[in-house]
Parts: sequence; C-alpha cells; structure tokens
Amino acid sequence: TSIFWMYWHDLENFPSFRREILDSFRYQHQRKLLWLNTLGQRHTIERLLGYLTLLIEEFGEPCKEGYFLPFPLTHAQIASAIGTTRVTVTRLMKELREDRKAIHIKEDNLICLLSPPQAE
Repeated sequence: TSIFWMYWHDLENFPSFRREILDSFRYQHQRKLLWLNTLGQRHTIERLLGYLTLLIEEFGEPCKEGYFLPFPLTHAQIASAIGTTRVTVTRLMKELREDRKAIHIKEDNLICLLSPPQAE
C-alpha cells in the first residue's frame, strides 16, 4: 500500500483519478442514505429485513438458495444494530423464516436471504 498527499485542486490534472474518487464518495454517500432509510423504518420487521438485505448486498456470497452472509450474527448483535431487543429479533427472524419465507438459516448459523422464484 502506498499513501500520498494530494490537494483537491491537484485532482484537476488527473481527470480519471478525480472521477474515480468522486464515484467512490458518491457510492459511500448512497450507502449511508440507504442505511439511514432502513434504520428509519417504522416497523421493526422492515428494519430487520432492510438491515439483512444491506449486509448481504455488501458482503453476501451466492448459494443455491440466494445469497448468504459469510459470518454469523447473533440476535443480540442484530437487535443492537436496528434498535430493538434480542427477543424481538428472535420472534421476527422466525416470522421471516417461516411465514414470509424470506430467509433461511444455513449451517453454522449463517443467514441466507432467499431469492424470489425466477419467472420462466
């Protein structure tokens, strides 16, 4: 890794590098807006599903059912992230798994977001 110092006005001399930096900032800003929108949802189940979706979009790996998080999360960790209790997360995870059929728990307690059936 190399680190170098550059002023904003110096980026004018490197248009492609400037574009890459601005694209990166734009992407980071859009992700932050998505996180804020997700965490601002009124219904806890929508916050939970949005949180899992954003994590899987960011870090997910493909599997036969859809995409899964390659690391386990406890219900307490999820509850802390979305501003609710562990008991509520446990109840809502069951609802997402059994009623809505939106998630699946793989081996090693990895959360898988199920892909909707493809139209043929």
